[in-house]
Amino acid sequence: MNLILNLVVALQILTALVMIGLVLVQHGKGADMGASFGSGASGSLFGATGSANFLSRSTAACAAVFFACTLALAFFSNDRARPSTGSVLDRPAIGAPAASGAAPSPTGAPAALPGALPSVPAPAPANSASAAAPAGGASAAPQLPK
Repeated sequence: MNLILNLVVALQILTALVMIGLVLVQHGKGADMGASFGSGASGSLFGATGSANFLSRSTAACAAVFFACTLALAFFSNDRARPSTGSVLDRPAIGAPAASGAAPSPTGAPAALPGALPSVPAPAPANSASAAAPAGGASAAPQLPK
């Protein structure tokens, strides 16, 4: 399996480099206009229009091989050996370090992280008499400090 994977990676790198070279060798669309006025392109190895067809077809063939290698690598990289047990979020983290020095809170609240600031209790009301409920069960409006 490793041999096949290495061959596919080598073929992908090779086709990528060949495709880059072929794209850089190709002429732009404006170069054909100069060939029609006798710039000497008709005396080339492939003829006046033969080079454009040969280079574009070989670039398309390299692109097809490159995409096939990419799809093969994506197929091989899928890890199907491990059974799927639902969502990724449902699985525990592998190799997660345990919190050092953090004891569980007896109240069920999350324990403070190491290095976190201590929690400060809320200030007591200014007038402790207003905090007690009045007799008779009737609720009184809270008094604002002056």
